[in-house]
Amino acid sequence: MAALGVREVTLIGGEAYLRDDWLQIVRAVRGHGMQCTMTTGGRGVTGALARDARDAGIQGASVSVDGLRATHDHIRALDGSFDLAIRALRAFRDAGLPTSSNTHINRLNLRQVPELFELLVGEKIRSWMMQFTVAMGRAADEDGLLLEPYQVLEAIPMLARMKHRADEAGVKFWAGNNIGYFGPHESTLRGSYPKGHMGSCGAGRATLGIEANGDIKGCPSLPTSDYVGGNVRDHSLADIWERSAPLRFTRDRTVDELWGHCARCYYRETCLAGCSWTTHVLFGKRGNNPFCHHRALELLREGRRERIVRTEAADGMPFDYGKYEIVEEPWPEGELERARAVASGAETQLAGAGEA
Repeated sequence: MAALGVREVTLIGGEAYLRDDWLQIVRAVRGHGMQCTMTTGGRGVTGALARDARDAGIQGASVSVDGLRATHDHIRALDGSFDLAIRALRAFRDAGLPTSSNTHINRLNLRQVPELFELLVGEKIRSWMMQFTVAMGRAADEDGLLLEPYQVLEAIPMLARMKHRADEAGVKFWAGNNIGYFGPHESTLRGSYPKGHMGSCGAGRATLGIEANGDIKGCPSLPTSDYVGGNVRDHSLADIWERSAPLRFTRDRTVDELWGHCARCYYRETCLAGCSWTTHVLFGKRGNNPFCHHRALELLREGRRERIVRTEAADGMPFDYGKYEIVEEPWPEGELERARAVASGAETQLAGAGEA
């Protein structure tokens, strides 16, 4: 990795600290001149573990917090997991490590996000990253968890307001790759980025993912069955990175793979349907992203909206996903004007959407 020019390695899981050699891995990463951070749910993080991580060379830790107590515990399927996450934030902070948090936004926690962020500010986080919940793993199994595409009309303006609050609080605000794209709040969400807006998927260009068995993907989030380009036990990392088609797809892709609304979009050549992970685990292929603010606004002008409907269940394996189809329909009678008011900022919530 160091020879390829990797600058930062983030240990994720599951839980990386369940490996007996995880501190050895941290020391190796740091010994090769790369930064090393970790992302955790925090269940097993104690003061002693945080200090050991610091001493091995970990330079910062992000703890996943996905709602207020009851919502977080429900999403994580473990009572008490919220309190353990907060304990982990405090343990890392007490060990002198910079702390951050990440939150995936869904139908259960959408309207809890402002209160949750204030709680995290109180825990003295330095940065906050959010993304939309993606239809992989348990999220593909649990009805009522995923946002509907039309709910980005509420979510994106709310996140724009949160960006201003983060600036006031001195917290760095990072919009994940599937937040966007190209709506009126894009410069607010990504004004500090080099281009000032979201580009296309960076898998295999700016990132790579290494699974526990040595499988290599262009992004750690991508489904294993479709995106592993090789294993480091069989080929060198450089060969996999440079030659493997599953890692080269973002370098070689064109608008020819786009379909649906994305194929006709004004921003298609820049965006290329945004986050590949989001779209592939919905439809089994890339190229059409319904979770797009620009797209939701364009449909709203026509009095229409999109929903997703699961047509095939996931198979129960790691990194699995089901299949969905898009339903495009007129806004129900009585909801269209309120949706337009939310989109314009005159109201903040869609009727009946996002309630925990």
